[in-house]
Amino acid sequence: MKRVRFGFTLVELLVVIAIIGVLVGLLLPAVQAAREAARRMSCSNNFKQIGLGIHNYHAAYQSLPIHGNGTDIPGGSAPWSSLNSTVSNNRHGSFLIAILPFVEQQALWEQISNPLANPGSTPNPWQAMGPGPAVIAYAPWTTELPGYRCPSDPGFGLPALGRTNYGACTGDSSVMSREGAVYVQTVANGATMPYSSNNSTQAERSRLVHRGMFVLFGRMQFRDTLDGLANTIMCGELATDLGDADNRTSRPGSAFADTGSGRNECRKDPKWQYQHHDPLRPQFWSPAAAATVSATSARGYRWHDCHPLFSQIHTILPPNSGLCTGFNDSHDQTVTVSSRHQGGAHVLMGDGAVKFITDSIEAGNSNRHMVSYHGSPASEAGEPSPYGLWGALGTRANKEVIDTAF
Repeated sequence: MKRVRFGFTLVELLVVIAIIGVLVGLLLPAVQAAREAARRMSCSNNFKQIGLGIHNYHAAYQSLPIHGNGTDIPGGSAPWSSLNSTVSNNRHGSFLIAILPFVEQQALWEQISNPLANPGSTPNPWQAMGPGPAVIAYAPWTTELPGYRCPSDPGFGLPALGRTNYGACTGDSSVMSREGAVYVQTVANGATMPYSSNNSTQAERSRLVHRGMFVLFGRMQFRDTLDGLANTIMCGELATDLGDADNRTSRPGSAFADTGSGRNECRKDPKWQYQHHDPLRPQFWSPAAAATVSATSARGYRWHDCHPLFSQIHTILPPNSGLCTGFNDSHDQTVTVSSRHQGGAHVLMGDGAVKFITDSIEAGNSNRHMVSYHGSPASEAGEPSPYGLWGALGTRANKEVIDTAF
C-alpha cells in the first residue's frame, strides 16, 4: 500500500513566502501613512491646547500674552542683546512662557516667575523670569515640553535648548521683527529710558509695519483684530533644525547672509537668499553656504525666546519656503511656517481653530518688497498685503475680504 505524505513542496513554500513579501511591501507604506496621520492629529491637538491657553490668558488678563516679556537689564540694554546675561532675560521671553499656567505647566511657571537657586553662584539666585535665553545652566530653558513639540519633528537635544514647533504670527512684514513696538527700559535709578532717541517715531514705525495679531513687546487684545478672529492667523507651526543645512530651519554665515546697509536685501526681496540655495536640492543651502551654517542659532531652538528665528512666523513667503535672514540671531529674519508633515503646515487661527495650510496657497508676489518705514521703495500705511491670500490671513485689521477656501 502506497503511503500518502502531507506537506508543502519547496516551490509552494517559495510561492507563499513571495506572496507574504508582496503583501508586507504593500502594507508598510499604509502603516507609515497611518502613523503620520496620527502624529499630524497629535500636532493639531497640541496647537489647539495652545489656542485654549491663549484664550484663557486673554479672559484672565484682557490681553494676549505679551511676546517679548520679562525683566530689563539694569542700566538699559538693546532689546535684542544680552543673550547670556545672568541678571535679566532683557524681555526676551516668548508668549509660550506667559501661557504656561494655562497649559498645565504651573510648576514650570513657578520656577521661572520666582527666583530659582543658581548652583553656579551659590547662594545668589537667578532673577525672577530667568536669565538671558542662551544661558544653558538655567534648567527651565533646557526643559523640553511635549505640548510645545510636533510628534513628526525628530529634532532633539544639543546644540538646541528646549525646542518648540509653534510660533507667534507677527504679520506680513519682518521689518523691525527684532525691535517690536515702543520699547522702554528701566534704568538702575528707577527712571525710564526709551531705546529709540525719538520714541514717537518708533511708535509710528511700529504702527506701519507690525500688522499681525502679535506685536513684539506690544500689549495686544482680541478687539485689535478687526478682520475677525476666524480670518486671522494667530500662530503658526515651524520645523526645528536638524543640523542638515535645511534652508527652512538654519541660516548661513555672514558671507551669504543679508548684510547690506541696514540689512535691506531681504526687505526689498524676501526671496533674495534663494541665490544661495543648492540648485540640485532647493530645500538646502548650497555647499558653500552650508559650510558656514550656525550650529547653535537655528529655527525653534529656544521655546522661551521671542525673537524671529526661535518663535515667530510671518505670512510673506509660502509655507516651507527658505529663510531670508541676517547672520545673527538678533537680526530681522523673514521666517514662514514649516513642518515635517507632507505638503504644508498647521496654523492656529484667532478663534482657536487649527487649519492645515498647503504649500500651494495663493501668496501673491513673493519677490515684492515688504511694508516698511524706510529706504526705497517705502510703503504706504494701510496698503493691502502684497502676499495674496497668505498675507491677508496674517494681517489683523487690513479690511481684506477672505473669499477663498483655505
